[in-house]
Amino acid sequence: MMTDAFGAARAVIVRGLDQRAFPAAVVNVGGRAGSRWHEAFGRLTYSDTAPACDTATIFDLASLTKVIATTSLAMTHVDAGRLAIETRVAGVMADWDANDRAAITIRHLLEHSSGLPARVPGWQQTTGRDGFRQLILSTPLERQPGGAAVYSDVDFMLLGLLIEQIGSAPLDHQLSTVFGRSLDPIQYRPMAHLYERTAPTEFDPWRGRVLCGEVHDENAAAIGGVAGHAGLFGTAEAVGAFARLVLRTFDQPTVLGTPELMRTFAARSSVPGSSRALGWDTALPTSSSGRRMSPRAIGHTGFTGTSLWIDEENDLYVVLLTNRVHPTRTNEKLLPLRGEFHDALPRR
Repeated sequence: MMTDAFGAARAVIVRGLDQRAFPAAVVNVGGRAGSRWHEAFGRLTYSDTAPACDTATIFDLASLTKVIATTSLAMTHVDAGRLAIETRVAGVMADWDANDRAAITIRHLLEHSSGLPARVPGWQQTTGRDGFRQLILSTPLERQPGGAAVYSDVDFMLLGLLIEQIGSAPLDHQLSTVFGRSLDPIQYRPMAHLYERTAPTEFDPWRGRVLCGEVHDENAAAIGGVAGHAGLFGTAEAVGAFARLVLRTFDQPTVLGTPELMRTFAARSSVPGSSRALGWDTALPTSSSGRRMSPRAIGHTGFTGTSLWIDEENDLYVVLLTNRVHPTRTNEKLLPLRGEFHDALPRR
C-alpha cells in the first residue's frame, strides 16, 4: 500500500503514464524486513479497454535474467566448489579456441570484459543450444580480454551454456533446484494460462505478432526461450523477494552463498573505466539508480523496461517493472524517468 512517504516517487510514475513512457508499471520497494511499497499503475496496453495492471502482473524481465538467474547460479557453483571465478572457459569447453581467446575466464564473462562483441544476430543464422554454441565458438573477439568492459549479451549467452554444462542441467531446471518455489512466479517460458496476466511487449516483425508470454529478445527466443542473457518472466513481488535474499546474503549464508562471496560478486571490477561488478552493475551518479544510492549499491536494468537496484548500506531495494517496449522498442521516454524515480524515494 502506498504511503505519503512515497508520494514524490509515485508522481514520477504517474507522469510516465501521462507521457506514454509505458502503459503498465509495478513498483516494489523495501528492505531486509520486507516490502514497504508495492503498487501497480496503468493498463497492460494503451487501450482504454485493456485489463488494468495489478500487483500480480507478470513482466518480461529481459536482462534482469543476467543477475537473477545466471549470476546467482554462478555464485552457487562457486560456493559449492564446482567453479572458480578465475576458471578459464577453455578448461570447461574442450572445443574452445585456444588462440586469442585462451585467456578468457569466468570473471571476464561476468565483468563483460571477454572481448566478445555486445551482440550477434544469432536468430538470423541459427537456432537451439548447439547452434548458438557453435556460433559463439566462431565469433571473433573485438578486443583483448580484460582490456575494457563492453556490455555483452554474448558473454552471458556463453556463461549460460557453461553453467548448463557445469550443472549438468538446463538453466531453468537449475534455477528451480536452487530457489524451489520461494521466488514463484519467476520462471522461464511461462505457461499459457499465465498469459492473461502478463504485460505484452513489442510487435515483433520477425515473429509477426505482439509478444505476450514469449521472450522479447530474439536470440533468447531462437535458443529456445531459456538463455543466460534473457528469458525470465516474473512479478515485482517475486523480484522483490529475490532482492531481499541478496540483502540477507550480505549478512548470513543463504542458498546463494556466503556473505564473503556476495561481497566479492558486488565489488566493482578493476577493469579500466568500468562500473561493472561480477554480473551486477554498480551505482554511479549517471546510473538509472539516480544520485542518492550509496556507491556500494548494485543493480541491473532490462531492455523491456525493467530495473532492480539493491543498496545494502541503506537497507533498500527498488524494483521497477514496466513494458516500455509496447508496442515498439523505439519508445525511450522511460530512460530519464528512472533516475528521477529513484532519487524521489525516501531513505530510512
